[in-house]
Amino acid sequence: MPLRAVLWDLDDTLFDYTGSDRAGVLRHLRAEGLLAAYGGEDAALARWRTAMETQFARFLAGELGFLEHRRARARTFLGTPLSDAEADAWFGRYVAHYEAAWRLFPDAVPALAALAPLVRQAILSNSSTANQERKLAALGIRDRFEAVLCADGLGHAKPAPEAFGAACAALGLPPAEVLYVGDRLDIDALGARDAGLAAVWLDRAGTGGEPLPPGVRRIRGLAGLPELVRGAIGFGAPPTIR
Repeated sequence: MPLRAVLWDLDDTLFDYTGSDRAGVLRHLRAEGLLAAYGGEDAALARWRTAMETQFARFLAGELGFLEHRRARARTFLGTPLSDAEADAWFGRYVAHYEAAWRLFPDAVPALAALAPLVRQAILSNSSTANQERKLAALGIRDRFEAVLCADGLGHAKPAPEAFGAACAALGLPPAEVLYVGDRLDIDALGARDAGLAAVWLDRAGTGGEPLPPGVRRIRGLAGLPELVRGAIGFGAPPTIR
C-alpha cells in the first residue's frame, strides 16, 4: 500500500521538551531559592526527572488525571505534603518559566513544510489533548496537523498497539499506509512497527547502535525525512521505508 500519512510524536521530536524543561526548572528553582537546597543543578535536575517519570507513568496508567499528576510531581520533588492549591501554585510558577523557554527544533518547520504536499499529517502523543493543543498553538504549528490525538482521548498510550490503531482509525487509514516518527525507540518506533505502521526512530543524540531492530529506520535529524517519504509513496508501490 502507498504511504498516505505521517503521524508525529511531539515532545523531543518536533518540540525541544528536554531543553525547554531543563531551562524552565532551573529558572524556577533559582527564583524560588531552592537550587542549593536540592544539591545544585545536576542533582536537582535528576530529582526533577525522577519525579516527572514516576508521576507521568501513573497518568498514563490512568491512576491520575493530568492536573493531579502535576500536583504529585510538585509534592514528590519537594518532599512536602502540599495542599492542592499550594501544589497548583508551585507548579504553575514552574510552568511560566518552562513556557517562556518553549522552542521547536530548527529542522521541525522545514520538515513539516516539505511533507505538506506529499502526505497528511497528525500528532499522536502520550500527553493530554488540552496540553498539546495549547502547545502547538503557542508554537505556531497547530495548522500543520489535521488532528491531535492523545492518550487521554484515545484511551490508550504508546507503545500499546491500540494507541496506534486508534490514531490510524481516526485518520480513516489502515496502519500500513501510515508512518510514525518519534524520538523513543521503545515507545515510538517499536510500538509503531508492532502495530503495523512504518516506523522511523529520530535518534538526535546518536545513541543507537547497530544493528537496528527489523522494521525500523533511524534518522539523526528531520532534514532527510521528506526524501524517505517521497520514496515510500512510490506512485502506489509498497512503502520502501520498512
